[in-house]
Amino acid sequence: MDSGSVRSTFSGLALGNVMAAAARDYQKELLAQGKAQAAAPVDQEVDLDELMDDPELEKLHSDRIAALKSEIEKRQVLQRLGHGEYREISEGDFLAEVTKTEKVICHFYHREFYRCKIVDKHLKSLAPRHIDTKFIKLDAENAPFFVAKLAVRTLPCIIMFRNGIATERIIGFQDLGGKDDFTTATLERLLIKKGIIEKKENYEGEDEQEHRGGSVRSSTYNSDSD
Repeated sequence: MDSGSVRSTFSGLALGNVMAAAARDYQKELLAQGKAQAAAPVDQEVDLDELMDDPELEKLHSDRIAALKSEIEKRQVLQRLGHGEYREISEGDFLAEVTKTEKVICHFYHREFYRCKIVDKHLKSLAPRHIDTKFIKLDAENAPFFVAKLAVRTLPCIIMFRNGIATERIIGFQDLGGKDDFTTATLERLLIKKGIIEKKENYEGEDEQEHRGGSVRSSTYNSDSD
């Protein structure tokens, strides 16, 4: 037998061995898959039964139910204190409103100032989202005592209270880009930065339509409107 025939024979044998090995591996894989499929329903049923009787899972479930119940009760208490909505108050109610809850946002406004109406819109949107903080508004013309005490000179003026103490304020739109068309999310981010509301997960602020307004009437207060 010449050398060429020998190489051809060995090549054929090598290829045959590879194909035979591949065939055996393929058969083993099919057999393993068949066994796995046959055993899956039984294993799954056992796993579910074990989970049903798992004391750790039962404890997690109980803890979750207790947490939800506590959150509902907390929300009900806050709602009784006036949280969850944007409300107008009188000067006579002011002290009670800002001292009976930890965090309060109060908008001092003038009913004829256009920019005050813009603030109203955004705070009304934020109040239900941030129930831990109380959102209120006070007509500056009808609250001369607190306007003087808190040195409110420019409207709109948002004053933030913690445990009855004024800690921060937003005067006009200076910190909001200086324009009327800022979004609710812009104001929300500023209030979060000032620590009076907390950041909510999975919230994306909606863009607001550009506000267009006319002139406002003058009063004893300065308006931040252009």
